[in-house]
Amino acid sequence: MTDYASKIISVDQALDLVEDGDLITVGLGANEPPLFLSNLHRISDRVSNVTVSDCLATVPGEYLSEEMVRKSFVIESWFSTPLLRKLNHTGRVSYIPNNLHFAGTKRNFHRPSTMMVSLASTPGPDGLMRFACGNTYEERIGSQAKYRILEVSPNAPWCPGQNYLDPDSIDFIIESDATPGTIDSVAPNEKDMVIGRIIADLIDDGDCVQVGIGGIPNAVCQYLYEKKDLGVHTEMMTTGIMDLIKAGVITGARKQVDTGLTVFAFVLGSPELYTFVHENTDLFTGRGEEVNDPYVIARNDNQVSINTTVEIDLTGQCCSESIGTLQISGSGGQADTAIGAQNSKNGRSIIALYSTVEKKNKETGEMEVTSKIVPTLRPGAGVTLSRNDVDWVVTEYGAVQLRGTTVRERAVLLASIAHPAFRDDLLAAARDFGYIL
Repeated sequence: MTDYASKIISVDQALDLVEDGDLITVGLGANEPPLFLSNLHRISDRVSNVTVSDCLATVPGEYLSEEMVRKSFVIESWFSTPLLRKLNHTGRVSYIPNNLHFAGTKRNFHRPSTMMVSLASTPGPDGLMRFACGNTYEERIGSQAKYRILEVSPNAPWCPGQNYLDPDSIDFIIESDATPGTIDSVAPNEKDMVIGRIIADLIDDGDCVQVGIGGIPNAVCQYLYEKKDLGVHTEMMTTGIMDLIKAGVITGARKQVDTGLTVFAFVLGSPELYTFVHENTDLFTGRGEEVNDPYVIARNDNQVSINTTVEIDLTGQCCSESIGTLQISGSGGQADTAIGAQNSKNGRSIIALYSTVEKKNKETGEMEVTSKIVPTLRPGAGVTLSRNDVDWVVTEYGAVQLRGTTVRERAVLLASIAHPAFRDDLLAAARDFGYIL
C-alpha cells in the first residue's frame, strides 16, 4: 500500500511542477479537481501555452477567463460545455473528436499528458483512494503521464469498481475539502413527455438500458416506473437512474453480465446522487474503455441505448454535437452505445429529437421555426452517428425504424415523423436528390 503521508504536497507545490507547453489532463465532469483548477491561474505570469484537457467541464476557474486563455492557457476538450463555448471565439479552445471508449487511448497515442489530475476519495473499506466520480479515461491517461496527482477530499464519494490507480503509481496527493461539480436536472416539458412516452413504449420489462441527461431522457425515466426488473449498463450514472433504483424498477436481475449490478463509467449530477453512490455495493464503476466498448455492451441481451441529436438528414446521418461548425457538446458515447445495443440480442438503439427548433433569423431579427429533420446537414456539421448505425428515430410525431432500410425508405419514413408543416418540403427535396420518384 502506498505511503499516503509521504506523497502529500500543497497545491502550490503541484503548480510549481507545471512548465511551458505542458499538457494537463483533468478528470471528467465531477472528477475535475476544484482546488487545483481554482489556483491554476496563479501561474499565468510564468508559463505560456499550457494546455488543459478536459471533458464535461463543470468547475469554473479564473484560468477560463478570456484574459487567461489568451495569455497562458489552451483548452482542448472531449466534450464542450457552456464554460468553454463562451471562449470559442478566442481560437484557444479546440474540440477532440472521439468515441468515448477510445478517448484516453487515442489521446495518449497523439500526445501523452504531463499531468493527470483528478478529484479522489479518501481511502475506503479496501484502503484504496478512488477517482471520485468515475474512470472514463483517468486511469488510461495516467498510465503514460509524467505525474499522476490525486486531489483527495473527504467530500468525494467512494464507489466500488475499477476506478482507482495502482497505489504505487500515485506520484502526489493534494488534500482538499472540495465537493464534486454538479449539474442541474432539467425538468421535462410537454414535448419531452410526448417523446418520453413513445420511447418508453419501445422498452420491455427486463431490458438493460443506457440513458443520459436532459429533458427527453428525464421524461423517459418518468415513464419507466411502470416497468419491472430493468437493468442498467450505461456510460453515465444519473439522478433519473438513481430514482428508478430507489423505486425498485431497476434491479439488474435479468442481466446476463454483471447480474444485479448497475454498471457505469462515470457519475454526474446532484449532491444527493453523490451521496447515493457512496459505498453502494449495488453499483459498479467500470473503466470507460471497457464499459463503452460496443462488444462489452452487447454481452447483455435486450440492451437499449437512448440518445438525443441536434438534427438528422434524410439519409439518417445524425449530428448530435454541433450547430454547423459551432461545437456545442461532443460525440461522447453515442456511437459506442448505439452500435453496442444493436449488436445485443434483441437490442435497440433509439435517437430522439424535437421535430422543430425556434431560432432568430440573423438578417431579420425575427423568430423562425425550422425543421430538425433536414434534407442535408448544415455545412460543417459533425456526423456523430453515421447513417450506417442509426436504428430507431423518435420525435413527438412518432417512431420509425431505419435499420436495414434504403435511402428511399428512410426519406419517406423520416418525413412521416417531421412536423406536418415541413413534410411536403422534405419529400420535395428527396425527389430533387433522386432519393424518391
